[in-house]
Formats: sequence, structure tokens, C-alpha cells
Amino acid sequence: MDVDAIGDHAEKLKSLRIEEYEDDDDDDDDEEEEAVTLGFVENPKNEWSLERQFFPSKAGGVPAWLDPVDIPSGRSSICDICGEPLQFLLQVYAPTKKESAFHRMLFVFMCRSMKCLLRDQHEQWKRHPEKPSRSVKVFRCQLPRFNPFYSSEPPKYDGNYKPSGIGATLCNWCGTWKGDKLCSSCRQVRYCSEKHQVMSWRSGHKIVCQQMKASSPIGESNKSGATSLESHKVGSKNVWPEFEIIIEHESEYNTDIPEDNALSNSLISKNKIDDTMNSLMDSFQGDDDKKSWVYFQERIAKAPEQVLRYYKDTNAKPIWPVSSGRPSNADIPKCSYCGGPRCHEFQILPQLLYYFGVDNEADSLDWASIVVYACEASCEAGLPYKDEYAFVQLFSPSHNTIH
Repeated sequence: MDVDAIGDHAEKLKSLRIEEYEDDDDDDDDEEEEAVTLGFVENPKNEWSLERQFFPSKAGGVPAWLDPVDIPSGRSSICDICGEPLQFLLQVYAPTKKESAFHRMLFVFMCRSMKCLLRDQHEQWKRHPEKPSRSVKVFRCQLPRFNPFYSSEPPKYDGNYKPSGIGATLCNWCGTWKGDKLCSSCRQVRYCSEKHQVMSWRSGHKIVCQQMKASSPIGESNKSGATSLESHKVGSKNVWPEFEIIIEHESEYNTDIPEDNALSNSLISKNKIDDTMNSLMDSFQGDDDKKSWVYFQERIAKAPEQVLRYYKDTNAKPIWPVSSGRPSNADIPKCSYCGGPRCHEFQILPQLLYYFGVDNEADSLDWASIVVYACEASCEAGLPYKDEYAFVQLFSPSHNTIH
């Protein structure tokens, strides 16, 4: 596939494309580091650069759905443990050489509740459950070059470029899931769930609703108040801050860089990261856990602000902060659609939470690592958004015990 076919913006993402690596029995660190690409977050350069027609890799805000019509719905959109709608964490644009995956995106969602994430730890160890109960969910979507939603030509990088057609009407509150529920009073605002309808009502729609109702003809249903895929304005103030994900090869960080230069564009301080990471050593009781943590720190210290590590089709492996509770190949379920193996594709680091402004308290959301596994063949069968698998590891070894 021609790397330039999706425009200049794809140059930033070319490291996420599948690369050929010859099999080598010698698994030295240099080859592994060359195979890993790192993701960093930056403030978006303008208001439109993270819209779906530019195929962004991004964290926080609302998802830039690749297929704008058949987005996940029903049970797929909620936490299986508490039933609340899931919140968008991040998405990674990772096309392959297959024509059917000319555009390919992986989306990660999770519940904001740490209680649900703790419960998730027990659920993920259940071998091949008929209905898995998870608080972290991953979806893979892919499109051929010629598709109903985007031009086959590279996008024009200006504020006037728009995709082909429009997308589904989304929830006015979260801007994430389909707005299947219509406000029965004003009939102009849509919601994905009763929960978000109640939150919107309490936060001010109770007053606005009457104004909207008075300004519209009786009985007329108007969708203008709902959030569409072309708008990022949402009612909720609880969505995580939105960032663009920029990628670079880990090998570029093997040389020493003066701290002043390395942190010149930082959004958070290196000392804040280091102090928090070092304090976690007290949580580990066994030598294996401590060795694993030291190795994890050494790799992360080369670029402490990385929030993502990408491994697709390489000999590189995820770096596990905690030795106990790591999954074996048998623990990773096969693809639900083709029955083939899933392979580790990328790893989400806890540093992302600092950028999101998550409080460092006992009941605050936290994790040691989230490793995303996706169908190795990027199969085409099934739904437009296919379920993939996230393995979550927490810092405390007691939370990673196999049940």
C-alpha cells in the first residue's frame, strides 16, 4: 500500500503501519527497541485536525468514528459491571497492507470507576466466558480505500475539507454513542441512555428544554439540538481532555538528551512522573515483581512522557510492570469472528492519566498497563466494529491473582 495515498498527515503515522521483520533467533535489545514506536500526547494544532476525515490518533475528548454510521450500540457501549455508558479513552490509526484495511482504527473505551476496574481483574481471567463482563472494551474498524465515507484521494488539510456524507446522530450529553432516546418534551435533543438524559436534565436542560419547546412548532421533531459526528460540542464536562497522539521510534531516545531540551514542550514535569513511579516500588513483595518493575522503569525513563507503545508485527513484547499476573498465550481469547489468534498490538501506559488530570487518590482510576490484543489477520467478517481484547494489569500484585 502506498504510504502517501492518505496524504501528508499519514507521514506522522507511518511507524504504525506494518513493517517486515525477518525472523531472528537472537532477540537483542537493540532490535526490539528499533521495532517499538512510542506515542506522546500534544494539544491539537487547530479545531479540525482531529476530525474523522483526517484519520487521527487521539486521546480523550470524543471518538472520531471511522465508520460514522454503524457505530457500536447496546451492550457494547456500556460497562458490563455497573451498566454505565463507557467513556472514550483513545484511538490509534493503524492501517495494514491489506486492501480491506486501507484505513484501520482501534478504539479503546473504559468505565471511569476504579471499583469496576478491580472487578474487571477477576473477570478477565475467566477462560472463554460466553458473555464476558468487562469495564474496558476495544473495537476494531477498517475500510478499503474505496468506501462510502471518504474520498480515495488524500484529504486536504484545511478547515473546509469535509468527509463524504454524514454520520449517525450522537448523544447530546457524551457525544460518543448513538442518540437513540429522544427528549419527550422538546423532541430536539437525543441521548444514548437514561443516565445521560437525567444528567443533562439536572445540569440545565430542564430550563433550556422549555425554551426549545416554545420556539418550535408543536409536535415537530427537530434534530438540530443533537450532537452529530461533525460536531465535538457535548454537554458533559466529564469527558477527558482531548489530545493528538504523535509517534516516534523508541530507538531515537537511546542517546542522552539534555533535560531542559527533553522537557521543553512538556505538559507535565518529569519529576512528578518519577516521584510517583518510584513510590510504587513499595507495593511489590516478590523479587520477580521488583525486577520486572525496574526493567519497566528503565525502558520508560528513556522517554518518560510516553503514553503508548506500539508493537504491531514485530518481535518486541509488551513490558509488564508487574511479573505476577502476566497472561500466557492461552489466556488471550481467539478472534471472535475468524477464530484466529490475537496478537499484542499496543500498550497504554498510566502516564496518560496525568494528562487527563485524574486525581492520585485511593479510589481514583489507575492501572499499571493496558495491553490491546487484536486479530492477527485483521479479518473482515462480522460487524463494522469488531470486539477486540484488552488485558489490564494493576499495580498491586494482589489484584493480579488468577481466579
